[in-house]
Amino acid sequence: MSRSDVLSLYRRVLRIAHSWQAQSGLLQDTDIERKYITQEARTLFRQNQLITEPESIKRCTEECEARIEIGMHYRNPYPRPMYLPPMGLATQKGRKLRAQQKLRKQAKPVYLQSHDDT
Repeated sequence: MSRSDVLSLYRRVLRIAHSWQAQSGLLQDTDIERKYITQEARTLFRQNQLITEPESIKRCTEECEARIEIGMHYRNPYPRPMYLPPMGLATQKGRKLRAQQKLRKQAKPVYLQSHDDT
């Protein structure tokens, strides 16, 4: 992806934030969700502005596209949580903590790649 494609994606997110309407229909909720979308976009785009590898850029833009599609479909700007019990993924030789952490990282959906705390 080129710089202009990434900037176009950023502008698209800001346009969505500008025209966003909360599902509840309340003006206060709409303002809160608009501010969240704008702040989240600024934070993530600034956090990733120094990335130069094409694969990493592609991964970040795919995450952005996924979050846009999920947000527009469910009318919810917040990322959908990932529900996995602490030792819920089976390993080949039983359940070991290190293997569980590795499986949890691999099982993380594309729209949550920028969130390390989930």
